[in-house]
Amino acid sequence: MKLIVGLGNPGPQYRNHRHNAGFVVVDELHQRASASEWREKFVGVAARGILAGHEVTLLKPSTFMNLSGRSVQRAVQQLGLKPHDVLVIHDDLDLAFGDVRAKLGGGHGGHNGLRDITASIGPDYARVRVGIGRPAVGTVESYVLSGFSRDETVTLGDVIARAADAVETAVVSGVETAMNKANAKGGPKKK
Repeated sequence: MKLIVGLGNPGPQYRNHRHNAGFVVVDELHQRASASEWREKFVGVAARGILAGHEVTLLKPSTFMNLSGRSVQRAVQQLGLKPHDVLVIHDDLDLAFGDVRAKLGGGHGGHNGLRDITASIGPDYARVRVGIGRPAVGTVESYVLSGFSRDETVTLGDVIARAADAVETAVVSGVETAMNKANAKGGPKKK
């Protein structure tokens, strides 16, 4: 069993924000896994499915980004999992828009959702990082809580698909394999 967590903020007003990239990828995985309906559980919404032949629980915390650890910790405890059974998908300011990277453990890089998860279960969980880039002007907070640009929206489907592919690879073959595959591909493909 793997716990796959997408980070974001709950509510329709946040749905298309950059900070909700994790939710968007988990929604894609929900379709791929032919998962059960979303149900309120673990201080979030959760669904179970089979992803690439492996049983997974998908989770979208409803605690808002900065308190994501509460939801993840509850799921880990109730499912009887260890941190290495958890994979978290999140937006990343330090990657250019469209870059997708996989990583095992490490720091939070200033991401408040990861900071809270690490404080709750420790740092030894896998991550799939979805690059959103940094703002050219304005504050980071207003940037992450804004929608993708028109140009970004054109390639967003490909970015989400590649992030979901990285998660599938991690589930089937391990995070190291996902790192080798996803990290070698770089940003969005040019047409």
